[in-house]
Amino acid sequence: MRSSGDGTAGGAPGRSPGASGPYPLHSNAADHAPQRPAVVPSSGGGATSMASEEIGYRGPTACAAAGITYRQLDYWARTGLVEPSVRPAHGSGTQRLYSFRDVVVLKIVKRFLDTGVSLQNIRTAVLHLRERGFRDLERMTLMSDGATVYECTSPDEVHALLQGGQGVFGIAVGVVWRDVESALSQLHGERIDTGETLVGHNPADELARRRNRAV
Repeated sequence: MRSSGDGTAGGAPGRSPGASGPYPLHSNAADHAPQRPAVVPSSGGGATSMASEEIGYRGPTACAAAGITYRQLDYWARTGLVEPSVRPAHGSGTQRLYSFRDVVVLKIVKRFLDTGVSLQNIRTAVLHLRERGFRDLERMTLMSDGATVYECTSPDEVHALLQGGQGVFGIAVGVVWRDVESALSQLHGERIDTGETLVGHNPADELARRRNRAV
């Protein structure tokens, strides 16, 4: 487990690289880079993750799936907190286009803000999430005591953090992932390569069907 923040709050001290978690996600990338596990390629995540990389979602769709307002979406994009990785806005004539992963991160940011986590720690957590592979995210749990954000990848790490006795809350990224996947399955997506609109029930399934027909 890793955490954002100074790593001193909440009774979960930083650990040496060879020790078991939890670990703080320090804001200084150089401090924790040697401890970071290798990123799992997203192509190993199955048909859903592969298809999701080929579909983008416009701002209103991303807002609906993440449970945020368009004002929040716009502010986070302009301040660099969560920027659309598929297509940024270039003037008034273009639409931002968010990836599936972007929408998952948007929903996580909303939950962090609702529970009072500092913006600095949220930014650190967002950078960390963007560096991880699809399968890494699906099995990850993020926990926070309000001052520090921790990444847990096993029940033992969650238990170790809870033993500190302080109040903490957790976000199971896999659960958020499935919530976003379910929400987006009812909404419209857009093919990244052609700009074609893919109509729900599930844009990823529709993309797969069209690909199969073309083979």
